[in-house]
Amino acid sequence: MIEMPMVTDCTVSACAYNLSQACKAKAITIGESKDPQEPICDTFFQYSTHTGIKDITAGVGACKMHDCSFNEELECSAQNIKVGMKNGNADCLTFKKR
Repeated sequence: MIEMPMVTDCTVSACAYNLSQACKAKAITIGESKDPQEPICDTFFQYSTHTGIKDITAGVGACKMHDCSFNEELECSAQNIKVGMKNGNADCLTFKKR
């Protein structure tokens, strides 16, 4: 089984994968926005209904934030992450600049 950090909290209620502040995607990708200091959730999207696999908690499949202290070979090494709104985007709130 592949070990990856879990998304332990997501307060982005508009996201299609958010069910009761829990991310129900299989895995998410954290990517860079136009602002290289803003780690956005590339998996975020709005949809008319909320979806996902109810019995799982999303993991972090990839991280494109090269200057994050938790990024090791494009994989997240944090214990877990939190996702929330920041500057109008769904961001990884666990991001820590090297």
